Amino acid sequence: MAKVMGDRRLKEHIPGPDPPQHAPHCEMIGRHQSRLRRAAALAMAWGLLGAPTPHTQAAPTTEYEVKAAYLYNFGRFVQWPARATAAEGRYFTICVLGDDPFGPVLNATIADETIDGKTVVAKRISAPQQAANCRILFISSSEDRQLKEILIALAKASVLTVSDMPQFARRGGMVQLILDGSKVRFEVNLSSAERAGLIFSSQLLKLAVSIRKSPQAGD
Repeated sequence: MAKVMGDRRLKEHIPGPDPPQHAPHCEMIGRHQSRLRRAAALAMAWGLLGAPTPHTQAAPTTEYEVKAAYLYNFGRFVQWPARATAAEGRYFTICVLGDDPFGPVLNATIADETIDGKTVVAKRISAPQQAANCRILFISSSEDRQLKEILIALAKASVLTVSDMPQFARRGGMVQLILDGSKVRFEVNLSSAERAGLIFSSQLLKLAVSIRKSPQAGD
């Protein structure tokens, strides 16, 4: 009995194994993979826009990671009228109208980024009237039935409208993101952009798969 009790007391004083430390390690791996995907998406969009592509390890990217990178890069290849840039303070705002297909991807893509010295931020809105301070507005396909009314509401605003809904550029939107096989490309409606006072760089226009002109927003 004394031996059993002694063994029991001895075991009570023997330290057990350290708890597994996998969680912090997995979290670090997750953050690293997220950074790689973000860098890969930006590199892909930069490469398609003809800009210097940063060296990065290959990482799988989703459709909306690449589309988020396009939204950010469009901000570098479009010129806004002075009245629009002066009214927006220190932020360059990229907005999403309607159901958000990006989730956290858009925020991750623009984290710590600047355009023309302004901090790039993302904002979700529920009505076009809330887009006054948006430089770029992604219009979700959930707004397809209201597209004509949305574009009319934005007619006097210098906002770059972007969407991946079908026939967006033909119907008066400025930039339509399209899938070409596994690649994301874009069409441009130059007339809509010009009416809003926006100037697309020649570099951007050369890479558009189509440049359209429409007589009226929403047609």
